[in-house]
Amino acid sequence: MEIALLWILSAALILLGLAGTVLPVLPGTLLVWGGIVLGAWIDDFARISMTTVVVISVLAVLAWGLDYVAGLMGAQRAGASKQALLGAAIGTVVGLFMGLVGVLFMPLVGAALGEYLAQKSQTRALKVGLATWIGIMLGLIAKVGLAFIMVGIFGVALLV
Repeated sequence: MEIALLWILSAALILLGLAGTVLPVLPGTLLVWGGIVLGAWIDDFARISMTTVVVISVLAVLAWGLDYVAGLMGAQRAGASKQALLGAAIGTVVGLFMGLVGVLFMPLVGAALGEYLAQKSQTRALKVGLATWIGIMLGLIAKVGLAFIMVGIFGVALLV
């Protein structure tokens, strides 16, 4: 019975983590990784080897890193000023308190506002804000994709 509860907990962590890859209040990648490591531990790493856990851990770190740098990379690619980068960072933090819409759009607003304050150009501010938003969206897509790859590797290792 105890093993069954541990497997249920592992599955719950993975599912919650997958939801957390798009929901701002949940540490999605960390929860997916935790559920996978728990699943490997339950089986004493018999079906899910340490090598598999290391590969999944590398993917988790990559997904986590993308979450934090994708928007900034988009802003930098557009030639954003330091004020725009600071605005994007502040917008990201403020967005966390506003739910999914805030997380998705406040970095854009912050970057655009910061760039406008630095350059006094609405066109430039819009370009930087949009580049920041595109970076965030591409990072989100990559993070979700990596989370599903992690789960896929786990599933294959579990079944083979």
